[in-house]
Amino acid sequence: MELEALLNYPGALPAMSRTVADLMSEMNKDDPSPKRVAELVGQDPSLTTRVLRLSNSSFFRASRKIGSAEEAVAMLGMTHVRSLVMAAALGSSFKNVPGVNLPQFWRYSLRVADISKSLAGLLRQQEANAYTAGLIHAIGDLVMHIAMPDEIAPLDMGTPPLDLQRAQAERNRFDYTYAEVGAGMVERWNFPTAIVSALKHQTAPFDGDVYDPLAGILHLASWRARAEEIQLDDGGLAATFPDMVGLTLGLDLGSVLGKDPAEWEFTDALSAFLD
Repeated sequence: MELEALLNYPGALPAMSRTVADLMSEMNKDDPSPKRVAELVGQDPSLTTRVLRLSNSSFFRASRKIGSAEEAVAMLGMTHVRSLVMAAALGSSFKNVPGVNLPQFWRYSLRVADISKSLAGLLRQQEANAYTAGLIHAIGDLVMHIAMPDEIAPLDMGTPPLDLQRAQAERNRFDYTYAEVGAGMVERWNFPTAIVSALKHQTAPFDGDVYDPLAGILHLASWRARAEEIQLDDGGLAATFPDMVGLTLGLDLGSVLGKDPAEWEFTDALSAFLD
């Protein structure tokens, strides 16, 4: 299936709800309004319940019970609310994807999000964009599995979705990858240009005339998370490290492996919204 046909395939690209779309639009502003965000969260009973459940979780150790969307938004902060909104949107949009182990996929995606945010902080890049981009960087593969299961099943047999060579295998077979599909999807969802560009260029962040540091961060974060999923040993890590991307960003193998995310408890709490 051609890329344009895939992006226009009925049902392959789930529609973002109006509330989520409005929330993302507000939170993508340079100075989002917590009051407006709380009003929008309050319009969605399911989202309100999730926000309150998270704000009252052990991770935040609130001194009193949080009982309203406005209080919850104030406690969580814009970065956490944005992550939760994305998790809720993705979890409701992709309930059953043929050929994909969704618990593993979301675990891996959350790991990439955490590592991306951590590397962005190290490189003085925008951490919120890095986290969001990491969380959604591979949704193109979900779209491909939904739209063309018969075409993608043979590829899965030889090169599973989280294999380090997956992007190249997709390009060889279809002449595009999950990266371009994901970028096309989030562009239609009116995501910030920086995130669209990062998703599009993540497999080759510095090729030709392209210089996209956020895409480079995604490249390194997804490498590390995939390496963990397939349990590479020290030799395998050293042999497969994307050294040219790391060199361009000023990061070596040790700095990428040694930069552990600091909010594992939040990731564990957030994972419930992707089940």
